[in-house]
Amino acid sequence: MTLALPAPLDAPRRLWRGFAGWLHERMPKGLYARSLLIVILPIVLLQSAVAYFFMERHWQAVTSRLSAAVARDVAALVDLYDVVPEATRRETLQRIAGMDLNVELHFLPEEPLPPTTGKPFFSLLDHTLSRELSRRISRPFWIDTVGRSHVVEIRVGLPDATMRILASRTYAYASNSEIFFIWTVIASLVIIAIATSFLRNQIRPILRLARAAEEFGKGREVDFSPRGAREVRQAGAAFLEMKRRVERAMEQRKTMLNGVSHDLRTIITRFKLSLALIGESPESAEMKKDVAEMERMVEGYLAFARGDAGETTEMVDVAALLEEIKGESQRLGLEAEARFSGRPRAAVRPAAFRRCLANLVGNAQRYGKRIALSGVNDGVRLVVHIDDDGPGIPEDKREDAFRPFYRLDESRNQDESHSGLGLAIARDIAYAHGGAVKLAESPLGGLRATVSLPV
Repeated sequence: MTLALPAPLDAPRRLWRGFAGWLHERMPKGLYARSLLIVILPIVLLQSAVAYFFMERHWQAVTSRLSAAVARDVAALVDLYDVVPEATRRETLQRIAGMDLNVELHFLPEEPLPPTTGKPFFSLLDHTLSRELSRRISRPFWIDTVGRSHVVEIRVGLPDATMRILASRTYAYASNSEIFFIWTVIASLVIIAIATSFLRNQIRPILRLARAAEEFGKGREVDFSPRGAREVRQAGAAFLEMKRRVERAMEQRKTMLNGVSHDLRTIITRFKLSLALIGESPESAEMKKDVAEMERMVEGYLAFARGDAGETTEMVDVAALLEEIKGESQRLGLEAEARFSGRPRAAVRPAAFRRCLANLVGNAQRYGKRIALSGVNDGVRLVVHIDDDGPGIPEDKREDAFRPFYRLDESRNQDESHSGLGLAIARDIAYAHGGAVKLAESPLGGLRATVSLPV
């Protein structure tokens, strides 16, 4: 048995994927932050490249030429010192240095040159001037480019004296190059500020569209008008058109089911009138029972179709509502408890939200003897748990329990007095708020129904 060796490119590919994953985790997730990065990063890279090439090609080149010119002047003074007659040597050289070369020249007594210290690492002038002097003069020399910031001091050892030359720093160094960097930084900051301002104005309509879609998903009234760039306006117009279609479809569904339910109630009324005229008999009793069941199913239709779509959103004290439902359960002879943590008030549709909780609690009341209500509002989501100690629902049938008119097995079967729309209506109301209803196993041993709504 032979083992297949990895391809030569597998290691670089894995390294690249690891780096890409690491970079993805640290990249900003918001559109505004990413857009700012797209705008700012090229500016920073461009300015960095410009500054680097300026340093390499312009600043260094100018400094080298200026330092070479100073080194030539020093070499010329050293050569003249050897050829000018000794009687007038010093006066002649000082006159030439002051009038023609514009530097100060002094002659010191013969003495050892100061010790050479370490050159500053970032001093371009020190390195360049030392190199040029080494190329042009063969005598020992010493330079100081740090001690007096505006003057460069050069000392050259002669047979009978020490030549001291003081030159302005601007003669050997491109000292005005810092202005380029200052203006570069200022220009970059101005460009970034302008780009940020324009970018914020372009992002704001997108954020408004996102908030409008989120509010509409929560079932709240949306006051939105398209603004911004053409593409953003098109997206806003598409959202408004989708909103109108959804509302129209909901209104059509409500109107259709209301019409059907109205017609059925008319027929049910006729049945009840006919049964009343027939009188009491075993057959009429069974028929009355069927008519009553049909009437309850029609009412369920109406509740399912209505869904309180026209109800406005209000701030509701959820903690107080749970306490009220707890009291109702206790009056039915059940053991009930309620607790709440976080912000007690949340923006919901009062009647619809109460119906959602009432359907779930009613389901628990029919099958359990103990009910526990708990809620938490962390400012982001409102979560309410309804627990009971009943027989529960098998995990593979929990999703089927939300289907309208679906009948569970005998362990938790809905009796004939209910239409089978309670859980479906509860989930429909939660969806209308932008949330969800889920079923799970309860800590009490029965069923846990969880309502989760964004706030």
